[in-house]
Amino acid sequence: MAAEDPSVSGVSGRYATALFELARDEKSVDAVKADLDKFNALLDESADLKRLVRSPVFGADVQLKALNAVLDKAGIAGVAANVLRVLTANRRLFAVADVIRAFNALVAKYKGEATADVTVAEPLSDKNLDALKASLKTVTGKDVALNVKVDPAIIGGLVVKLGSRMIDSSLRTKLNSIKHAMKEAG
Repeated sequence: MAAEDPSVSGVSGRYATALFELARDEKSVDAVKADLDKFNALLDESADLKRLVRSPVFGADVQLKALNAVLDKAGIAGVAANVLRVLTANRRLFAVADVIRAFNALVAKYKGEATADVTVAEPLSDKNLDALKASLKTVTGKDVALNVKVDPAIIGGLVVKLGSRMIDSSLRTKLNSIKHAMKEAG
């Protein structure tokens, strides 16, 4: 399965594929995905956890002890916790974000979903998120999971990346193209 999907390769792809196959066999794909997403959110929120994961200064025993405390506090257990411990023991914890990303890609493919990265200037309402999902579903013919990122620098509009396609209707891009056109004319 990893060979079919170019986004799932290397060390992270091997771990993600093994994790996916194990979760699928145990019929716990959704539970594992939820736990990994929870860990990924913790990683995004905590600079200390990022440092623990990425820094080669910490030994595997220190990382494992700290990781166990984080997992217990977050309520992450089962297959997801075990794979995080294996990554730590094998000194591959630095690749955890890539493993989670690859695992999510495998889950989306398994469920027949597409994933779109959406950048917006301010958070979207549930109504707007549903409308965006519906629009993308008509384009792709698949259910679309959204990874929404808020970036006020785009000023307004949105940027959607879906597979190899990108739609940039941000106000920043439109202003830059007007600025470029004025330089050409001036």
